[in-house]
Amino acid sequence: MKTQILALVALLGATLSFAKTDSLALSEVVVTGTRSAVDVRHTPYTVTVIDRPTLTAQNHTNVLPTVMQQVPSLLVTSRSIMGYGVSTGAAGGISQRGLSGGAGQLLVLIDGHPQYNGVYGHPISDSYQTLLAERVEVLRGPASLLYGGNAMGGVINIVTRAVPTDGVTGDATVAVGSYGTVQAEAATQVRSGRFTATVAAQYGRTDNHRPNMGFEQYGGYVKLGYDLATHWSLSADLDLTHFNASNPGAVTQLKLENDQWITRGAASIALLNHFDRTSGALTVYDNFGRHKINDGYNADGGTPQTDYFRSRDAVAGVSWYQTARFAESTRLTVGLDYQHIYGRAFYTDRATGAVDTTQRRLMQSAHAHENEVAGYAALQQEILSCLTADLGVRYDHHSTAGGEWVPQFGLVWRPIATGELKGIVSKGFRNPNTREMYMYGTANHDSLRAERLWNYEISWRQRLIDGLLTYGINLFLLKCDNLIQTVAGRNVNTGELRNTGIELEARWRFAPNWAIATNHSLLHMRHHVVAAPRYKAFIGADYNGTRWSALCGLQYVHGLYTSVGADETTETFCLLNAAVGYALTRNISLWLRGENLLAQRYEYNLGYPMPRATVMGGVKVKF
Repeated sequence: MKTQILALVALLGATLSFAKTDSLALSEVVVTGTRSAVDVRHTPYTVTVIDRPTLTAQNHTNVLPTVMQQVPSLLVTSRSIMGYGVSTGAAGGISQRGLSGGAGQLLVLIDGHPQYNGVYGHPISDSYQTLLAERVEVLRGPASLLYGGNAMGGVINIVTRAVPTDGVTGDATVAVGSYGTVQAEAATQVRSGRFTATVAAQYGRTDNHRPNMGFEQYGGYVKLGYDLATHWSLSADLDLTHFNASNPGAVTQLKLENDQWITRGAASIALLNHFDRTSGALTVYDNFGRHKINDGYNADGGTPQTDYFRSRDAVAGVSWYQTARFAESTRLTVGLDYQHIYGRAFYTDRATGAVDTTQRRLMQSAHAHENEVAGYAALQQEILSCLTADLGVRYDHHSTAGGEWVPQFGLVWRPIATGELKGIVSKGFRNPNTREMYMYGTANHDSLRAERLWNYEISWRQRLIDGLLTYGINLFLLKCDNLIQTVAGRNVNTGELRNTGIELEARWRFAPNWAIATNHSLLHMRHHVVAAPRYKAFIGADYNGTRWSALCGLQYVHGLYTSVGADETTETFCLLNAAVGYALTRNISLWLRGENLLAQRYEYNLGYPMPRATVMGGVKVKF
């Protein structure tokens, strides 16, 4: 770390010596770290913003493949050309700086509302569809001050699509590809006076590259808005996804009948206000799901299951916040959150559908209900014209785990108009989930307490050549304790982590139609973690012309842990991906995407080899 800090100081000195005044008055505006829109140059958080053109450039139906390319130190596991799945052998685990979404330490949001399984506490990665996203904001480091538990290692906030102009617009895409893969989606947007609407639907299916690995998914999204008055508006949305997935098991232990039927939904109603000096929202939301799983049996001499595992869960809540500016130098945000976390897991007979009341291997309690209530305040104070102080505190009370104080302090120094030096000390936490407290033989609801993390981070960002060239560097230290682990057949707070790392990123638009971008992350872990690579790098170039568009990206992953402990294993691989588009007319275009064009052998999950080179092509229509 001393060497990294000295390198950062030298870089700052060299940069300050030739920097000129930034002629661009505007910078990226983000909402994830502050609840209300704020210039990213004035917040101590490190936030990556991925806009809709970037999300749709490769025609992925899910946002996560693009997010993984664009964000250093973030990795999403996969096992096939389409479909992540859930349960044993599933992919879709999101790791950031060595902290895992699969463990509930990284939170996914939709418009600031939490999205995770109420029983197991982890994201459901097949739910995060590109069709509903206007942009994605990824906050690296704890975000528990504003979003509470599960935001311990950061958040991925999917900001839903806006309707900027009057009239009716829409688009539709149909595509086919390797291994019998088909994807289709359509969306339309309407604005008429005070009323706005977005309606979208999608379908996808594939056989995938291994037997017994089929995947099928369909879903829809609806968002309605109405301007009640000049400063008040009302919105409501519903996102529904259902998928059927088959898991063939690891290549060393093949499975049969390992099937899943999963439905996930998210709904919210929000009353928003927008005044010159204050803005806020009152939101009621519900994130819910129903799961049916056949755990299958070993292909070599196993016996078919006689029952299904089932679960129902919901994370329902009410969220209120209000941000006010006093004079021009002070911004205060206050908020209250309430969550009701519900989970029920049970078994039903495959033949009769009857609930198995004798099944005791699952839960000590057949039902689990937890409540979480919190209040927070965050103050942003401008000092002179070049220094911003950010101070906040949250108190969060969980009905079983008890109370947790969450402080945060950050500084942003802008020594020049083109750059800012940021430093932040922040706390994150994660409350135990239903599985850890009530399920299986390891359950422990009497004494489990929240996992805790302290994050120390310093970063530098700068824009050069009138904003055409931007770059940034981050140094961070994560110290975790009280991590929940299973010891002697019981879940207890005993684990520790200490991760240090450096992140680099840059983008240069060197011609009107050409741009290159790169990001790198180097992670040192005292205790190794599955799905966390020691080094991850991406470099890509894109071209956007009158008719042609093209992009090419190289993703390099080194030292990815697929197993830890006595049988520790790692993977190193380099993936070449490319996409090209051609506009036949103003409203019709063709596109083609190729992935792993170097035909590399690699795997994210131990025993689940990824496919070699794959292709996907389709047509897009706009109206």
